[in-house]
Amino acid sequence: MTASFVPGRSRSRSPWGELALVVDTSAWSRAHHPGVREQWTEALRADRLRISPAARLEILIGARDGETFDELAQELSLLRAAPLTPAVLRAAEEAMGTLAHRSAGAHRVPIVDYLIAACAQESGAAVIHYDRDYDLLAEIMTFDSVWLAPSGSIP
Repeated sequence: MTASFVPGRSRSRSPWGELALVVDTSAWSRAHHPGVREQWTEALRADRLRISPAARLEILIGARDGETFDELAQELSLLRAAPLTPAVLRAAEEAMGTLAHRSAGAHRVPIVDYLIAACAQESGAAVIHYDRDYDLLAEIMTFDSVWLAPSGSIP
């Protein structure tokens, strides 16, 4: 299932729908953008944002120094966890296998993306992102792919 950002066409008040949102690094890194900042803050206040340990580590690796690391870790602690369970790991591997059988090399999606998608699938959530890989994964998995903003609209 895919749910693209299409202003005015959402069935809910939010263009991001009403589901919990498992955060991808691509969305996290653009959340400060003026075009989405208010909606991001709204989702955060409504306790809709979730973070998987895989995305948390991917975000933290970008810290320039210890102080930045600590600040990022504190910000991330505001998000509810989307745990990596054995079921999540199985779902990620099954999705990888499905793509591998689809065509040679099709499964070469970043591992973190598989894990985030599987966290969303197993918890009945959507993935909020700015990355086309989630549209591909949503074709073979059961989660909503929600673009933070229209593709190409945020640098």
